[in-house]
Amino acid sequence: MRISVEELSRREADKYIVIDVRDEDAFECGHIPGAVNVPKDRLSEADLPRDKEIFVCCAKGLISEDIAEELCAQGYAAYNIEGGYAEWLRLHIGDMLSDTAAQVEAGLRSGAFARKLFSKFGKAIATYELVQPGDKIAVCISGGKDSMLMAKLFQELKRRNKFPFELVFLVMDPGYSRENREIIERNARVLNIPITIFESDIFENVYNIDKSPCYVCARMRRGYLYSKAKELGCNKIALGHHYDDVIETTLMGMLFGGQMQTMMPKLRSQNFEGMELIRPMYLIREDDIKAWRDFYHLGFIQCACRFTDTCTSEACKTSNTGSKRRQTKELIRALKKTDPQVEQNIFSSAENVHLATILAYKDRHGVKHTFLDEY
Repeated sequence: MRISVEELSRREADKYIVIDVRDEDAFECGHIPGAVNVPKDRLSEADLPRDKEIFVCCAKGLISEDIAEELCAQGYAAYNIEGGYAEWLRLHIGDMLSDTAAQVEAGLRSGAFARKLFSKFGKAIATYELVQPGDKIAVCISGGKDSMLMAKLFQELKRRNKFPFELVFLVMDPGYSRENREIIERNARVLNIPITIFESDIFENVYNIDKSPCYVCARMRRGYLYSKAKELGCNKIALGHHYDDVIETTLMGMLFGGQMQTMMPKLRSQNFEGMELIRPMYLIREDDIKAWRDFYHLGFIQCACRFTDTCTSEACKTSNTGSKRRQTKELIRALKKTDPQVEQNIFSSAENVHLATILAYKDRHGVKHTFLDEY
C-alpha cells in the first residue's frame, strides 16, 4: 500500500507513526517531523505498533516500498510514502517564509550564530590565510547543509567588504535526479544564493564501479570543479568541510589507514596550475551547523548520488567508507563522555607533532625519513 506526501499531511498524527529506514547519518541530515529512525538493517529488532498505521520512508520511496510490503505480509497496516523524504522536502521547501534569507543573514550578523558560525569562519580565514585581496573563489555547493551555510557565510564576508574579492556559487550536476536538482535550486532561491550550475556525466561513469565508487566519484567531482572554476577565472575552490570532518578524518587515518595525516585547511592543486582548495569552515562544529539549520526550519539533501537514492547496487554494498566514519563518530562520542577535551586533543595532535618521537615520516616530496637518520 502507498500514501502520498499530500495525503500524509492530512492524517491525524496520533493515529500513525512514520518509520524512516535510512541510516543514522541520512536521518540526522533531515527527516519528516515526528519520524522515528529505524535503519532497515535493524527493522527486525524493532517493536512496531500494531494499533497504528505505519508509514515507511526512505530517500526516494524505493527501498521503503519493499519494506512496507513485507510489513503488510506480517499483519501490519503499513504504507510506503511515495517519493520518500526527497518528495516531502521538495514540497515543503515552498512552505518557508519569503524573508527566510533576510532572517538567516541577520542571524549571522548578531547573536549565537554570529559567534559560533561567522566568527569561527572569519577566524579560520585569518588563521590559515585562506582568502586574499583579488581572489576569485568558486564556492562549491553540493546541496547539503554545510555547503549552503558556507555560501551564506561568504556572502556576509563579502558584504563587510574588508578587501576586494569575487565569488561564484558553483553547483555541479553530476547526474542528479530531477527531484534532487529541484531541491538544490529551491533552497538556493529561498536563501538568495545566485548559483551557477554546470553538468557532467560522473554518475554514469561510476555507477557500475564495484570498488570504492565513492572515492572515485569524489576525485572526479573535484577535478570537474577545478576545471570549471578555472574556466570561470577563479583561482580557488572552497569546500564545506568542518571541524568534525577534520578530527574524524585524522582518527580514521590512524585506525583504518595506518597513517598519521589530517585534512588540511588549504591545498595547492597538483593538476591545475595556479588553483588552490580552501576549507573556510575548518573551525566550525557540526552541531552548530545543525542548530542553524533547525532554527530556520531548513531542509537539505544528504547526498544526491544515485547510490543514496537506491542503496541497491553492489558498489553501494561493498563501499564501507561511510560505516567507518560512523564507527569513528561513535568512538569519539563515547570517549567524550569521560573526557570532554578529546575532540580538541585530536584536532591539536595534528599541529603538536614532535618529530623526535616519530618513528618515520614523509616530507612534502614523498621522501621517507626515519629516526635512525639522525640517531
